Amino acid sequence: MALTGNEAAAYAMKQINPDVVAAYPITPQTELMQTFAQYVADGLVDTELVAVESEHSAMSACVGAAAAGARTMTATSSQGLALMWEVLYIASGLRLPIVMCVINRALSAPINIHGDHSDAMGARDSGWIQLWSENAQEVYDNVLQAVRIAEEVFLPVMVNYDGFIISHGVEVVETFSDDIVKAFVGERKSPYKLLDVDHPITVGALDLQDYYMEHKRAQAEAMRTAMPTILKVAEEFAEISGRKYGAIEKYSLDDAELAVVAIGSSCGTAKDAIDELREEGIKAGLLKIRVFRPFPWDEIKSALAGKKAIAVMDRAEGMSAVGGPVFHEIRSCLYDLPQRPPVVNYIYGLGGRDVDVEDIKKVFRDLLPIAEAGKVEDFYRYLGVRE
Repeated sequence: MALTGNEAAAYAMKQINPDVVAAYPITPQTELMQTFAQYVADGLVDTELVAVESEHSAMSACVGAAAAGARTMTATSSQGLALMWEVLYIASGLRLPIVMCVINRALSAPINIHGDHSDAMGARDSGWIQLWSENAQEVYDNVLQAVRIAEEVFLPVMVNYDGFIISHGVEVVETFSDDIVKAFVGERKSPYKLLDVDHPITVGALDLQDYYMEHKRAQAEAMRTAMPTILKVAEEFAEISGRKYGAIEKYSLDDAELAVVAIGSSCGTAKDAIDELREEGIKAGLLKIRVFRPFPWDEIKSALAGKKAIAVMDRAEGMSAVGGPVFHEIRSCLYDLPQRPPVVNYIYGLGGRDVDVEDIKKVFRDLLPIAEAGKVEDFYRYLGVRE
């Protein structure tokens, strides 16, 4: 099927047929909810579509529905995700398996409706699992897997994809029949339901210094141990699709001397750049991060060990004054290696600025003298900005 990224997500949601979807439009997410709302209007799903007055209300509705035992989904972007901030922590703290598509977009100010990762990176520590997509196919595949992951580990899951680049770009997407999707996601089984009056529970109780720390420790443990479930679901997905996903993807990386680390749609651009550089005899490779929360620490450390120089691409300015969020985590991950490779950070593509194959090739060429010297002086850089 020829689908935009938003249509791919909506089609997956139609096949999942969730019990409750809370909807509030925001560019570039609007097409997703508009398409899904049409499915509801046409009677193709049984979903209770809750039209709310804000993103804060959308996530609040999701929390109530999920606590009641309903399979629950929503979607947002940018300032909408920021408006959900308070409730994101409630959803994860209550261990509610909500699935949300985040169509990544820049945060204001200045106002910008195009793609970057500022929204999701700001929410990276809110207790949500984060899956990232390179293209519309991965959007469809990740949405299906997210339902299983969320309901098996009892944590909410964000499925991220770049605004406009993926959300509105049309691609060929391989989809399943409804029966296959129904069998893969299964029925939601919850041991605790707010509406189960025969087994009453308390939700949202006061939790002060006597037990709050133990509850947060347990929540963190759920995130720390979620990776085996994420990989198990990916293996089961591969059995029906032939498309195998991991926490990371290595592209020409095993024998690479120079490596780029990236997330999202720019990974496809990096693959084209690597193919051209390989023809020139430059041993270039890509480490694509698909799962950013939980952070695949051991996989990344192992994959990047022995590289002569590494560039980490951040499509979000962390305002830390020393680099972006992905850079910090990658550099920390490599600290324990006996021989630490030099690592440089590139802030790129903010507010939807184009990044093409030549830009990525420039990054690799910048790594050549760094690899030769074995050290980096200027590790915090911008790509494609007018100075």
